[in-house]
Amino acid sequence: MALSASLATALAGPATAAPQAPSGPQAQPVPPGHGRSLALAAADTAAESGLDELRHGAGEELVRTSVTPWANGLYYAAYERTYKGLPVAGGGDAVVLTDSTGAVREVTGVKAPAIRLATTTAEVPAAAALATARGQLASVESASTPELTVLLKAGKPVLTWHTLVVGRTAKGAPSSLDTHVDARTGAVARSTEKILHADGRGYHNGNVTLDTAANSMTDTTRGSFKCGGQNGSAYTGTPPWGNNGANDLVTACVDIMYAAQKEHSMLKEWFGYNGQNGQGGMVPARAGLSEVNAYYDGTKTTYGRNQNGTNQLTGIDVVAHEYGHEIFDRTPGSAGSSNENGGLNESTGDIFGALTEHYANNPNDTPDYTVGEKLNFTGNNKPIRNMYNPSLINNDPNCYTQLTSGTEVHAAAGPQNHWFYLLAEGSNPGGGKPSSPICSGGPSSVTGIGIQKAGKIFMGALLMKTSSWNHLAARRATLTSAKNTYGSAECTAVKTAWNAIGVPAQSGETDCGGTGTPDFSLALNPSSGSVQPGASVTSTVNTGTVGGNAQTVQLSASGAPGGVTVSFSPTSVTSGNSATMTVQVAAGTADGTYPITVTGTGSATHTVTYQLSVGSTTPPTGCAGAQRTYQGSLTSGQTAVQPDGSYYYAATSGTHTGCLRGPAGQDYDLYLQKWNGYGWSDVAVGGTATADENTSYNGTAGYYRYVVHAYSGSGAYTLGLSAP
Repeated sequence: MALSASLATALAGPATAAPQAPSGPQAQPVPPGHGRSLALAAADTAAESGLDELRHGAGEELVRTSVTPWANGLYYAAYERTYKGLPVAGGGDAVVLTDSTGAVREVTGVKAPAIRLATTTAEVPAAAALATARGQLASVESASTPELTVLLKAGKPVLTWHTLVVGRTAKGAPSSLDTHVDARTGAVARSTEKILHADGRGYHNGNVTLDTAANSMTDTTRGSFKCGGQNGSAYTGTPPWGNNGANDLVTACVDIMYAAQKEHSMLKEWFGYNGQNGQGGMVPARAGLSEVNAYYDGTKTTYGRNQNGTNQLTGIDVVAHEYGHEIFDRTPGSAGSSNENGGLNESTGDIFGALTEHYANNPNDTPDYTVGEKLNFTGNNKPIRNMYNPSLINNDPNCYTQLTSGTEVHAAAGPQNHWFYLLAEGSNPGGGKPSSPICSGGPSSVTGIGIQKAGKIFMGALLMKTSSWNHLAARRATLTSAKNTYGSAECTAVKTAWNAIGVPAQSGETDCGGTGTPDFSLALNPSSGSVQPGASVTSTVNTGTVGGNAQTVQLSASGAPGGVTVSFSPTSVTSGNSATMTVQVAAGTADGTYPITVTGTGSATHTVTYQLSVGSTTPPTGCAGAQRTYQGSLTSGQTAVQPDGSYYYAATSGTHTGCLRGPAGQDYDLYLQKWNGYGWSDVAVGGTATADENTSYNGTAGYYRYVVHAYSGSGAYTLGLSAP
């Protein structure tokens, strides 16, 4: 839409600085955080335009759910699909990788079929759906409030109630069921087990330093992290915690907190990533499960004992493995439901177990690439998995070609574990480290780049994950991550390691060459329009040079209904320039909403989607007509800056409108501010005694932002804004 498109494209030339004051600080032409603002605007423009895998139909939107800054000015923006305001599960999620210049580097996602539902009103009450979901388990510990959701089941949309039910099965096994109940029939439409049973070793890490409160095993510096018994309460007392006993549960929590905190620190220091949940924290932990098990269920991690009952399953690689599942779950795409996705999830846990062991470098547990080697899980004193040669344990597959749809998820971790070892250490690393085999058809040898680099590349790839994650997508994402984070040499090493386990090259994957693959970006401004029969509407087609030199881009359109013609002026542009698209609607064209695909063809082919509405439309009410909406929550006295704590750029003069809708009975105020070269100045204020405010300001080109202030009262708000 106009707001994000102008923000993404208006900075081809320098902004005009305010006149410098006679004395004092020098004027700054752009506000702080300029690169982040450009990156997010470019990502939002790509999402709104339906670039390539981001295509979506009428009534659908891609809603940005997270932004993760990365090395070299990169930003990963994750998007979830919605239909008429309802979340969509099962496909259509995506990630856009952009940089601080406003260039789109990569888009990952899977094109999903357009959604059409006769109604979004549930026939089955939420309470009945919740009872059905709870009925899957013999005992229920907790259940989330059902949320009306559109589930893509075998490619077809189903209106469902979505809830997470945690408890135990009839056989007493722990369970965490991600459940969708059909909102029309009341039957379970899909139920996916989120419990990921782990393996690890139960030994103690010796006397270590922990971050805890003075009188409880809680760590407020890492979110709400805590460790305690099976009742969910943190253990209390005073340090030093534990007694070094093999089955003392406070000691078990010492081991758990030590490993989890080391993993948290490793993520931040090595990768610049903010903790296991990406927001500075991690789920709480429980010790003392009276079973041979350890698992993550989406709400907590839980740890039991080994087969012989000689120790608790709280070694570094066990704990880091479980919190590795949280990393996989909380990065874009969450955890999928296929066996291959589950194997990659298990492998992710193993990889973070190895990374944490190497980061901690604890003399009681020499860093290695085996899983559970000190656990004695079944009494044979052997590891449970082997990363450098997976086939040594239970004949697990070394190679991608050995996987089948029925491969058990722990065994299915083998190929990616093997890839990671080859990338980190190589096929013949020396120095006492084990050699690693190469699969048939692979290179003669692989040279490693070190575990820290390999880990950062892998973490960057997880930030491009979608719900359809598989080995082919992982190959493509790790190549992109390596090239953008480090360069050609590391990218080539990633490619060689994938070749060594038999994962084939993918169309459109990153070229590891030094100059970069020639490519261009494509976007529409605006990406939708309304017109009456017999009239026309226009949109600007913006292009940019993403890789290599500027190139010629041919423009074309398809999918227009009868009576609608689409033309471009000019019909081709040099990347970095724009064209005008005119959509002419003949008299007599039927009312309706029609998606039109705009294609740019150069060294590659990219598509965006224009949503054309023909006929009479109902004027929007409230904030519904805004180009962009943002949600938030404030307590009395707090303020929030929008969009997303940043600002936007208006390339031309025109009207800026803001629409704030806050909690009933409270007093919220809205301020529109403009950058003057030295700071932000109020240019429009909505300051009534209610929580609903409207502003309108006719201003010149420049940088703008909105400030929402809770003058009195607390609660959630929605801000709609539009700009020229």
